[in-house]
Amino acid sequence: MMAAKDKREEIGMNVAAAITGAVGLALGFVIGGLVNDGTATPPETNGPATATTVDQPAATHEKVRLRIASTAPTTLPVIGSHGKRLEELVSTMSGGDLEVRLFEPGALVPALEVFDAVSSGSVDGGWSVSSYWAGKVPALQFFNSVPFGPETAEQFAWMRYGGGRELYEEIYHRYNIHPLVCWFIPQDGSGWFRKPIDSLEDFRGLKIRFLGLGGRVLEKFGASTQLLAGGDIYPALELGTIDAAEFSMPVIDEQVGFQEVAKHYYMPGWHQSASMGEAIFNLDRWNALGDQYRAMLETACGENSLDAIAYGEAIQAPALRSLEKDGVTIRRWPPEILDAFRQAWQEVVTDEAKADPDFARVWESLSAFRQDYALWRQYSRLD
Repeated sequence: MMAAKDKREEIGMNVAAAITGAVGLALGFVIGGLVNDGTATPPETNGPATATTVDQPAATHEKVRLRIASTAPTTLPVIGSHGKRLEELVSTMSGGDLEVRLFEPGALVPALEVFDAVSSGSVDGGWSVSSYWAGKVPALQFFNSVPFGPETAEQFAWMRYGGGRELYEEIYHRYNIHPLVCWFIPQDGSGWFRKPIDSLEDFRGLKIRFLGLGGRVLEKFGASTQLLAGGDIYPALELGTIDAAEFSMPVIDEQVGFQEVAKHYYMPGWHQSASMGEAIFNLDRWNALGDQYRAMLETACGENSLDAIAYGEAIQAPALRSLEKDGVTIRRWPPEILDAFRQAWQEVVTDEAKADPDFARVWESLSAFRQDYALWRQYSRLD
C-alpha cells in the first residue's frame, strides 16, 4: 500500500501539472464572478494587513498582495490545491501585479478562526467552505452543501440564476466579507466507520466527525457529532477520540489515510450531493481593489470552478479501486436507512427554519428553484 504521504506528493504533482496558463476573460465570465456590482457601502477601513496598501482603487500596474488563510492543506486535491491554482491564474492574468498568496492552515490563524480574521481585516481573505461557519451563521450552510440537495449543475444554476448569489452576498456582507464561489467537488463519501452500520440503532452513542446539516440528521438517531478541522480528523480517529468520520470525496479521504484506521466506507454522500467552496475577502479590501483586479479574481475563480468540476470527477474511480485493494469495504446505505435520513432531514430543516429567519429565506429560495427545476430534471434525465 502506498503511504498517505507518498499519495499526497503524487497527487500534488499531478495537480500542479494540470494547471493551465493564461485564461481568457470570456471563459471566466461565463461561469465565474458570483458577485454583484459591489454596491454595498463598507465601513471605514483601518488599513490592510498586507505589504501593499489597497485602500484606494488600484491603478493599472499597481502591485497588490493579498494574504489568504486556508482551512485545507494545499496538498489536498481541489479543496487545497485549487487555492494554489488560483495564485497562478491571478499572477498570469495580472502580469504579476496582483499577488494572491495562500497560507497553510494555522500559518496565519487557526482554520476555524478564518471567518473572524477575514471579517476584522487581520487577513485579507480566506479559502474555505461556508459550512465551517454554521455556528455563527446557520444559513451559510446552504452555500456549501445540502442533505439530499442538488447536484453540481443544479446548485450552480440556483446560485447564478435562481437567487442564490444575491442571498449569499447579502448575508456575508453583514459580516464585512465578500464571497466568491471558487471551486466545486463531487459527492462526498458518507463516512468511515470502524464497524459496519447494520441498523439505525448502531448510531446511538456513536462519536462521529460530521460537517454541516448532515450532522444534525445523525443526531436524531443518537449520534454525537462534532466539527473538526481537516488536519485534526485522522489523529482523532486513530486515537479513538471519535468512532467514525466523514470528510470529503474518495480521493481526498484516501490521501488523508482514513483507510489505515477504519475499513468500512459508506456511500452515497446523502449529506453532500455536491460541495461548493469559496474564496472570501474582507469587504473593505475587496472594494478597494478597483474594477480591474476584482474582475481578475472573479474570472479566475470562475475558471477554477470549471477545472475543479472536471478534475474532481476524473479522479474518483482510481481512488476507489485503490481503497478496495487496501482492504476497505465500500458499502451503499440500504434504502431503509436513506429513507430514515431523508425523513429526519425534513424535521431538521423545519426546526432550523423556525429558529432563524435567514435560514428560512435561503431554504425557501432553494426549495422554490428545485421545485421549478424538477420539470426539467424529469424530462431530461435517462433514469
